[in-house]
Amino acid sequence: MKCDAVRIVIVGASAAGCFAALLLARAGHDVLVVEKDRLELAPDVESAARSAFRTTAPQIVHPHIILARCRQLLIRHLPDVYEHLLSAGVMEAPIATQMPPTLADKAPRPGDEQLTMLMTRRSTFDWVLRRAVVDQPGVTLRRGLAVSGLVARPGKPPCVTGVRTTEGDVPADLVVDAAGRLSPIDHWLKDIGARASASSWAECGVAYFSRHYRLREGTAPPGSPTSRTVEALDEFTIGIWGADNGTMQLVVAPLAVDHRFKTLRYAEVFTAVVRTVPTFAKWLDALEPITDVYAMGGLHNTLRRLVADGSPVATGLAAIGDSVCTTNPTLGRGLAVALSGAVDLLDVIETHGDDGLAVALAADELVVDHVVPFYEDQAVIDAARLAMLRDHVFDAATPHATASAPLDRVTFPQLRTAAQFDPTAFRGLWRLMGMIDRPAEIYADPHIVERTRDVLREHVGDRSIMQPTRAAIVAALESRTASG
Repeated sequence: MKCDAVRIVIVGASAAGCFAALLLARAGHDVLVVEKDRLELAPDVESAARSAFRTTAPQIVHPHIILARCRQLLIRHLPDVYEHLLSAGVMEAPIATQMPPTLADKAPRPGDEQLTMLMTRRSTFDWVLRRAVVDQPGVTLRRGLAVSGLVARPGKPPCVTGVRTTEGDVPADLVVDAAGRLSPIDHWLKDIGARASASSWAECGVAYFSRHYRLREGTAPPGSPTSRTVEALDEFTIGIWGADNGTMQLVVAPLAVDHRFKTLRYAEVFTAVVRTVPTFAKWLDALEPITDVYAMGGLHNTLRRLVADGSPVATGLAAIGDSVCTTNPTLGRGLAVALSGAVDLLDVIETHGDDGLAVALAADELVVDHVVPFYEDQAVIDAARLAMLRDHVFDAATPHATASAPLDRVTFPQLRTAAQFDPTAFRGLWRLMGMIDRPAEIYADPHIVERTRDVLREHVGDRSIMQPTRAAIVAALESRTASG
């Protein structure tokens, strides 16, 4: 059913906040977006890239990718934004561009069109999105205005009726928390006498060092400029992402507690470490750096639900994006979670209107359905990866025991290995990565299980990439000291 117009205040002009503002305003609702940072709109893509870094959102300057589910939702719900992204230089990447050289059968299959991705810098994506918000009738964007708390009517649970800001209270029928991973929502809930959200977290455990490059004119790259290659090596993870307007993004992600890698913040050390891996060294020969090295740490996989023990902690309040869930950036799920959450929020409002209790419960049901499986999957993936890294890096006397999967299931590392050689496993991996199917559906799919187990038996001990020696890694990490 079509509900009456709702006054909505969105806290944060994050990607999630912008998605929600566009969708809600186009559905006829009155939307105010309150953003504490000034976020002046840059005149063009490259200016946006140069001014992208913010201490409150350090992830913006690190590699991003628009995976399949996010792209599909853009086409379905925000087609004009999608077209503007392409006009701004964002590149479509069909799944064929991600096929590794070890995959012998590269023939197209039905459904491949669902797996197309978009390659872009996050700064370009945000620039296009914010331009759409600024131009959208029904949306008011207040930059440089901080929210300090919630306004609410007492009750069990309290009913949120607006927000407190540095310039006074702002009334609302619904407040949407899109403030991101550092959202102070639990402090605000406490201040209005509400229970805390139901929150959980799991370790990411790695630090991120990344740099942006431009393809060198007249030099042929060693692979597709829309490629995404991520390798989980014995001592660190390394990856390269295609991006917009002839740019590429490189990342090195070691254990956060492995202090040897602190020197990665120096450009010459970053380059030296990348050159220890031949596949990525070839890319460096075709690239010119266009930024310094960006560093980021202290990240966790987090989940926050505004329904605890079966009842909402407050009505008149919703949350989307990183305020609900953050996951390890390596798998690139953040923007899909953000847009999916904004679409779900619109559906809930359109279905339940001004029934605050029903809105809260229905929104939580969609979090359980659309977000929780991927949060739990990421926690399992990261736990296994961190245990392996710690065992190898710190020479653990008792190696971590890796639990074997049941016979009717496979694990993410098994699937990732099989995807290097088998087309069924390859597409299963990308349906999982792209959030087209839930993790459990992929891991227990009988065809994927069969092909994965066959490949693992056939390719025992095969490595898709040459590992650098520890001596080479140490020499690279100490290269700045050696050169003065």
